[in-house]
Parts: sequence; structure tokens; C-alpha cells
Amino acid sequence: MKEYLLFDLDGTLTDPKVGICTCVQYALGHFGIEEPDLDKLEPFIGPPLKDSFMEFYGMSEEQAEKAVEKYRERFREKGIFENRLYPGIPKMLRTLRARGMTLAVASSKPTVFVRQILEHFKLSKYFKVVMGSELDGSRGTKEEVVRAALRELFDGKTIDRDRVYMIGDRRFDVEGAHGAKVESVGVTYGYGSMEELKEAKSDYIVRSVEELEQFLLRGTEERGKKGIWEIWRIARPFLLFFLVKSALEGLVGFLLALLGSRLPGAEFLFVRDEEGLLAGFSGNGYAILSAVGFFGGGAVLFASAWQAIHERMLDSKLLHLRKEPAKCYILLGMATIGFALGLNILLVFFGVTKGAESYQQVAQRQYGAWLPLGLFCYGIIAPLAEELVFRGMIYHELRRLLKMPSAMVISAALFALYHGNMVQGLYAFFMGLLMVYAYEYFGDFRVPAAMHMGANLLIYLLTSAEIASKIMNVPVCMVCIIWALGGVYLLNREKAIF
Repeated sequence: MKEYLLFDLDGTLTDPKVGICTCVQYALGHFGIEEPDLDKLEPFIGPPLKDSFMEFYGMSEEQAEKAVEKYRERFREKGIFENRLYPGIPKMLRTLRARGMTLAVASSKPTVFVRQILEHFKLSKYFKVVMGSELDGSRGTKEEVVRAALRELFDGKTIDRDRVYMIGDRRFDVEGAHGAKVESVGVTYGYGSMEELKEAKSDYIVRSVEELEQFLLRGTEERGKKGIWEIWRIARPFLLFFLVKSALEGLVGFLLALLGSRLPGAEFLFVRDEEGLLAGFSGNGYAILSAVGFFGGGAVLFASAWQAIHERMLDSKLLHLRKEPAKCYILLGMATIGFALGLNILLVFFGVTKGAESYQQVAQRQYGAWLPLGLFCYGIIAPLAEELVFRGMIYHELRRLLKMPSAMVISAALFALYHGNMVQGLYAFFMGLLMVYAYEYFGDFRVPAAMHMGANLLIYLLTSAEIASKIMNVPVCMVCIIWALGGVYLLNREKAIF
């Protein structure tokens, strides 16, 4: 959520086509240029007039200045009011102010005209700062306008650029925002095309006033009271998943034990005692039971989880209109591998794994399975089922009630508690934080699911192949952690989501 919003005027708050294009016609007529088609003059909407006369009609600087004078001759008296508000603008501004945001206008149009237009449409009351160019030609670029607006908006104090959006419809707005080191939001309902805004590298692009309002209000939703019903909505998916998983594992385990030696492949599923009697399930047996349990628990929740994921996807869509570049996925892969290896080495190095009897029992069962079976169960089925529950449903419900940092920490803590032992719990907590971060960063459920599977497959493979023991040392641990932190740092530099 950004608290300071700078709006362009023409093509963003108002549609000035008739007034601007008619005044351009008037100015061109002074030079003997006839242009009856107003549509051909639309490129004049947005950028500084002087630059447009020079670019589109090859005028010298002196001629362009004269053209601007003739333009303003008509604009002062008539053109300024040949204008209309885009539908939904007053409502959006009222809502933004009601949610505590501070609004400003940063326009290439002279400030005196901007103020007149805002007064005409009764919008002045919404804006703390109104900034434009000057009639004498100073503050002539959009970057200069944006920087001046920021200085006034922050009353001369340090400008917190991470809390600012510049919103406009043309590449000049995007370039001005980037020049002032703030994020840009391009709107395509004005006079800039999607292609123009993408080429200018607008940070975000929206297609309507309604979509712009939804985008700007992200993170400001009124949070509901955290009563028993809300707690139940969070606990229900976990309880259902856990009960179904446990029941299926118990039922299938009972049936397999009942059949015992008569079952084909008994030696694959069971271990025998010294007398040759079946004494319990082998690692393969536990892997099959776990796979059945995870599959059943995930299947029961799939419809509800898919609905929650779809809702979250729609909510996130407005924040991810611009596709993340491939390097962001590479950086996330760096962080995932680094943390997966580094955390495991840390836990071994500090003796946490040796002192945890419950973990030793779990590890013995999991790593005692036939490698392909173990990879399938603990590297694919288990992560997918757990992601449906924890990121798909539980995090979705937490995000409805809480702001991102709180929802992130609580969901990671619940993910840790679910594992039932200190070793896996500590690992799950930190990886849970990273997976939620990735979910918010990319807005795609498939990303944390792929991370979870990738980390599990990597650790299972290294441990089963006895490679892990060869890299359990301080230098490797330090490299992995620094590698992971570096990946997150670089991701955050690309786009800060908090």
C-alpha cells in the first residue's frame, strides 16, 4: 500500500481532448497549418506543449514558444472548460482520502490552469498539493514537476519514495516518475496505449478507473473483527486435512497389517523381527501410507482451496499486471536453494537434529523408503497437499483479516507447529516465510508450490544419496545463507512488496 499518490491531470483525471486539440488547431492556424481532424492532435495531450510543436510540426524553439502563446490565448478563455471528468473519478478520490491517503496533482499543464480546472470540477478539496509547470517555461519537464510535488508533499522533510505512486496515462508520466525515483502506475483509459506504457517500463498498468481504484486500495481493506468465526475459518482447513489424512493412513495401515504376509510384496512394505514375524511397516510402507493420506487430505480440500486460490489470484492480479522478468525467478531459485541447504546445515551444526528423538524417528521412516517412492511421496505429493492447506487456504484467510507481515508470520508459525518436532518446525518456519513472500511477490500460487517441491526434492535426494553429510561444514553453510540472503535482497531491490 502506498500512502502518497501523485496524479497526472489530462488523460488521467479528466478527458481534455476537445479543449486541447481545438486550441492546438487554433495555434497551428496562426502558422497557416490546417488540421481539421482532432484525432490526429491527440499526441498533444500529456507532454509539454512546446516539445510537441517542435516534434510533430518541426518548429524551431522560437516558433514553438509562439505557438504555445497562441494556444494559451484560446485556452484561457474557452479551451480550459472544454473538458470532462472520467466517470468514477470523484468517487475514487473520496474513497482514497477516506482511507487516509494523501493526494497530489503533478501535471505538465501550467499550475494556474490546473487549479482552475480542479476548481471547475470541485476536486480541489481532495488534493494537498497541486503542481504544474510555470507560464514562463520553468519546471518544463515532468520529472521536474514530480520532484517539486514531492518536496511540497513532504514539507521539505526526507522524501519516502517507497510510499509514493505517480499515476498517469503517457510515457512522460512514467519517465518523470522513474526520474524522481518513485514507482509509476500507467492508465490505458487515457491517451497512452498499453504498448507505449510497457515500452516506457511502467511499473504497473491498469485499464479503467475502477481497476485503478482497486489497485490503489490494495492493503487498506477494513479488517473484520477477529472473533470465533474467523478463527474457525482458519482452523477448519487444517483440522479437516489432518483428520482425513490421519483417518486414511490408519484405515489403509489397518487393512495392510490385516493382510500381512498374504499380501503380495509384503517384504517391500513390512520389516520382520528376529523370529521372522512381521514387526511393522518399512520405510516403503510408511511412504505409501503417507502418500495416501496426503492425497486424500488434499483431495477433500481441493475444491475449497482452488476457490480460495482463485480469489487470491484475482486480488493479486492488480499488483502483478506487469510480468516479473526471468531474473526474478532465478533470484528466487537462488534464495530457495540457499535457505534449504543452509538451514539444514545449521540445524545439524548446532546439534539440534541429534537431540530431537521425534525427528530421528520421522527421518528414519522417510529416508528408509525406496528412492523413487520417497521422492514421489515427500517431494511431490506432500508439498502439493501442504501448499493447498497452508498457502492456499490458511494464508488466504489470514490475509483477509491481517496485514501482510502479520499474516506471513502467523501462517509460517502454524506451518512450523504442524510438523510436530523442533527440527522440521524451525526449518518450516523460515521456509514458510520465504514461500509466502514469493506468493505475494509473484501473485501466483504455483510459485510457492514449485519452491516447496524443489526444496523437498533437493534435500531428500542429497540425504538419501549421502551427499548431505559431505557438505555439513561451516564454509558451505555460510555460502548458502549469504547466497540466499543475497537473492532476497536483490529481489527486494527489483520490487519492494512491503
